[in-house]
Amino acid sequence: MLLFEFEGRRPQVHPEAFVAPTATLIGDVRVEKGASIWYGVVLRADICTIIVREGSNIQDNSVVHAAPDVTIEIGPNATIAHSCVFHGEKMGEKALLGNGSTVLDGATIGAGSLVAAGSVVTPGTIIEAGVLAAGSPAAAKKPIDGTGAQFWVETNGPYYSELAERHRAGITAL
Repeated sequence: MLLFEFEGRRPQVHPEAFVAPTATLIGDVRVEKGASIWYGVVLRADICTIIVREGSNIQDNSVVHAAPDVTIEIGPNATIAHSCVFHGEKMGEKALLGNGSTVLDGATIGAGSLVAAGSVVTPGTIIEAGVLAAGSPAAAKKPIDGTGAQFWVETNGPYYSELAERHRAGITAL
């Protein structure tokens, strides 16, 4: 992993978190126990604070950053999937941001919600808890209970926690 201090602010990574060797953490980044930061991820907390809560995962090639003095919180067991840009403020527990999505300034994704792949969550938007949201701009479409999306919200966090343990134990640079 690539860790960089910036103006006295340095990343803090729990020893039981997985951070891929090609991930980059800059400044005031806090990664809690059991969280996973995957290959090519950039967490740039040079002018903000980023807190990645226990069991959450930020997948390959995603970028997390915010405006000055904002604290970003990625809730427990939440997922930022592949190639996302998260410039928002909060993801609730077990929230899932689908592949290739963008979340802009001040936006919040509620607990147990799924934002569909390729969506754009516009500045200041609040996606309520327990919904499936989609589109550009993203908006709630229906409750998540009973949908196929509910499966991903419930299983993605634990799956990535287990996969992170396998990567921690089994990757070898060549």
